[in-house]
Amino acid sequence: MSGVSDSTVGSNVSQVSSESSRSRRRGRKPLRSYLEAYAFVGLLVLAFLFFSLWSKTAATFTSTANLQVLIGSNTVVAIVALGALIPLVCNEWDLSIGASATLAGVYAAQALVHGTTVPLAILLAVAVGLLVGVVNALLVTRLGVNAVITTLGTSIIITGVISLKTHGNTITGNIPSSLTNFGTLNWFGIPRPAFALAAVAGLVYYGLNHTPWGRYLYALGSNRSAARLVGIRTKLMIGTTFVVGGAICGAGGILQVAQSGSADPNLANTLLLPALAAAFLSAASIRPGRYNVGGVLVAVYFLAVLNSGLNLAGAAEYVSDFVNGTALIAGVGLAVRLGRRTEP
Repeated sequence: MSGVSDSTVGSNVSQVSSESSRSRRRGRKPLRSYLEAYAFVGLLVLAFLFFSLWSKTAATFTSTANLQVLIGSNTVVAIVALGALIPLVCNEWDLSIGASATLAGVYAAQALVHGTTVPLAILLAVAVGLLVGVVNALLVTRLGVNAVITTLGTSIIITGVISLKTHGNTITGNIPSSLTNFGTLNWFGIPRPAFALAAVAGLVYYGLNHTPWGRYLYALGSNRSAARLVGIRTKLMIGTTFVVGGAICGAGGILQVAQSGSADPNLANTLLLPALAAAFLSAASIRPGRYNVGGVLVAVYFLAVLNSGLNLAGAAEYVSDFVNGTALIAGVGLAVRLGRRTEP
């Protein structure tokens, strides 16, 4: 950005990214804004209360064991959703998130089985996810291929690589107990993976809300043409979202290995839909019209409460597909609607 100082860019970006916020504040009652921001949180509370009181689920839903499972088993989905969130902030889709996490888990598990230490396996998983992100970034920013097509194609290729590496078999064996203990045991009654999720969410929140990088991304999502005019290197910024998002998905992959003590080669589709749904639904919570970390966590656990309650009530397995699919459609629709309302 020759000829443009960082302070000038930062000032202009702040102007671009805050324009929609000023537009929202004009002519809107504070109560309406508050209700809009926390309506989804209210739905989460209502869903929790419903399954806590419903006769079919009341006996088991609020048990300590079920709550621990509900919190711990959804941490991987939440981390992968955070990986999807970062490109989404600047309106780019990453459909390779599930495949990226699965590939990272496969490579990390194979390394562990062959005697690699846990720290090196963690670094390997993050590096695999990061590499997938670099490939996506280059294809999108250098070759100009649409992000949806790029990441869909990448996920298909990754599926082939996983099949080649595993022959369709789950990788089990010599997974160190230090890793599996982290994935399955509790600290102070809270599943340990929840602390990993909190750390990742905190880092993503800080990056998006308290750094110039995050402000640039929100500016791109708000008005890409204006962001380019004020000196933001749009291709570079977009590329970084795929790289960082891929690394986060890699972390999700190794956490999945820690929880299950194995690497499932068929995990990609299981992660993709709920993670994408949560990423899109984030725009309907906490900061309506803006994809955000708090909204992701609310959405993940709203879907988790629904799926857990329905499972305990004896609903068929395919019902969760209906829930997640409907949530994805609703999330995209709400994001588009709220995004239009916040335009200047």
